[in-house]
Amino acid sequence: MDHVAAVLSRTFPDRRVSAVTPARRGNHKQTAFVDFADGYSVVVQLSTDPDELALEMALAEAVRDRTTLPVPRVLATGSIADSGYAVVERANGDELHERFVSLETSVQQEIARTFGRGLAEIHSAFSFECYGDVAVDRRGERFEFRADDSSDWPRWFTAYVRDGIDALPSAFDPVRGSLEDAVEETTVPETADATLYPWDFRPGNALVTDGAVSAVLDWGRPLAAAPGLGVAKVEHLVTDWYAADGASLRRAFRDGYETVSPYPVVEPIYRVSAVVRSAVDSNGEVTRPGYPERTGHRAVSFHRQRLESLL
Repeated sequence: MDHVAAVLSRTFPDRRVSAVTPARRGNHKQTAFVDFADGYSVVVQLSTDPDELALEMALAEAVRDRTTLPVPRVLATGSIADSGYAVVERANGDELHERFVSLETSVQQEIARTFGRGLAEIHSAFSFECYGDVAVDRRGERFEFRADDSSDWPRWFTAYVRDGIDALPSAFDPVRGSLEDAVEETTVPETADATLYPWDFRPGNALVTDGAVSAVLDWGRPLAAAPGLGVAKVEHLVTDWYAADGASLRRAFRDGYETVSPYPVVEPIYRVSAVVRSAVDSNGEVTRPGYPERTGHRAVSFHRQRLESLL
């Protein structure tokens, strides 16, 4: 916690700290909640990859400015010792991941609508010339985002979904051949718009207050991809992740999107990719859908059954 103390001393030299509470959020950052004696609260994040953290914070600021999504304000960024740091306003609310299943159906639908509308606003606000990893350049007071991995959509997408299949552990071997066949036999459009793909835009990275989304928290490792791929991934994480029958949530999600833009074409292979790329985390561990979270064979079964329904 020495780095956190140094960041606080640098950013708030005249404020007295009353409490620092370590928290684990995500796989790549050290996070601490900070309370000051005057009642003000912030979040301090540290990362051993300063460039990655700087990109995430720049994107968070841009999403806050360009959309109606409630993104906490970034107060300070920089480097200290061997780490990058960010100081962000602390948002109020409960973790939506834990609360979602206990909310009334009408409230769940409104939240799904919020995610649909938010994704459409993101797609409208960010466009690129190429697909792949997003980077950022600072131009005076403005950030310019770019993606320059590939201008060939079929090639980039095929590599993306195959990387996801390769990352699946042996428990997925019964469906691995069918997944590889689906990729081999599917022809995706030769061209597609390149928009921001916030692949981790989901209830697990959001807070809720009085039945409404009060904060969206994680904008790390952004990609540029076809809008239909983003729709498939976010829709899966908002609907199927929590509901045995997500039909009404999918309708609400689509309704929200269409308040901003026409719904994009979602190729069936995009939906397969959405499940593949959400079945394991960046450490290769099987993810835990739902709440209470499924673990072990129940988690694997959830992902496999969803894939089997799509193949």
